[in-house]
Amino acid sequence: MARSRIDSGIGAASVRASIAGGDVSRDTLATAVRWLLQELAENAEGNTVEVRVPPFGAVQCIEGPRHTRGTPPNVVETDAATWLALATGSLAWSDALGEGRVHASGQRADLSGYLPVMPATMEA
Repeated sequence: MARSRIDSGIGAASVRASIAGGDVSRDTLATAVRWLLQELAENAEGNTVEVRVPPFGAVQCIEGPRHTRGTPPNVVETDAATWLALATGSLAWSDALGEGRVHASGQRADLSGYLPVMPATMEA
């Protein structure tokens, strides 16, 4: 069964609310994270790298050898706040790695060429 898609309007609104600061509900944050992961998976189709943002979601992306069982050889894992910052362009991939805010393992676990994922037209 296919996973349901998050509407772009709802996803972008959730992202804007989540990065605006202040009190945001867990549901809004979860929608923002999941929508940005959905966008990444669409923009970087493939199954070589698994991007995890616990506890909200994970996707497989980037072309290359397909992973099907066990721990993937290429994994990127981060928290929700860091993922939002990376995906919206307010944090550079290299800075996140240098600060230890992202854990990336495997030779293909580099998202720098795929970030930010939020379309500029949706940021307004």
